[in-house]
Amino acid sequence: MLSAHNLYLQIDKKCILNGVNISVDRGECVGLIGRNGAGKTSLLRALMAMDANASGICNLWDQSSKDRAVTAGWLAQERSVSWDMDVEQIISLGRIPWQGFMGRAHKDDKKYIELAANQLGLELFLERPFHTLSGGERARVLIARLLAQNTPLVMADEPIAALDPANQLQAMSLFRELADDGRAVVFSIHDLSLAARYCTRLVLMDEGKIVADGSAMSVLNDDNLAQVFGIKAIRQDSDHGLIIHPTEALETTYG
Repeated sequence: MLSAHNLYLQIDKKCILNGVNISVDRGECVGLIGRNGAGKTSLLRALMAMDANASGICNLWDQSSKDRAVTAGWLAQERSVSWDMDVEQIISLGRIPWQGFMGRAHKDDKKYIELAANQLGLELFLERPFHTLSGGERARVLIARLLAQNTPLVMADEPIAALDPANQLQAMSLFRELADDGRAVVFSIHDLSLAARYCTRLVLMDEGKIVADGSAMSVLNDDNLAQVFGIKAIRQDSDHGLIIHPTEALETTYG
């Protein structure tokens, strides 16, 4: 579904991506983790052909912009919208790639718009202007827009960052359900416990490289937590999977 090899990106003589190889198959829910500035956002944007300076090979780059839009849905970190639109209109933007000549509606538009709104608990918000919503409510609307696009590959940059705990759990559950239903899902995330619980696989980045790729237990070992994240943590097995409790910062870093 997604395959990329030898991805490089340099900005102002700084290497942002350094020979990254990554592939994601249907049925996988992949959490992209790493400290601030590790290259997670740059990798996601490069995979989506959003950075002309990136080099390498990626199967998405061979597609036209329209074909890519019906293959891969994308959610950026930015939660603002430039237009004065209501919630239903924002969600409906996810259907644009499927519409015909001059915006002719697709027969499934209403179904996927309503489904996405229901999945994110937005039924009573549909007529609300987007700019009147809280940050967390805006994040839910934009996740709904992503789901309404109904693509086999779903990619998102920190999709749960603005959500409260209950909505974080709901969103993570939705992403995992997409993978369980046969889609490929990739997103960046900072909450290591939620990543361990809901992702089928974790990809750990540091200084523009992938330094670990595998199960939560293998990736989130004591050495990686110390060397990459600069923390000590308690790792606890539970009925809900691996739980990470950071207990000590080994160094002060700002990225």
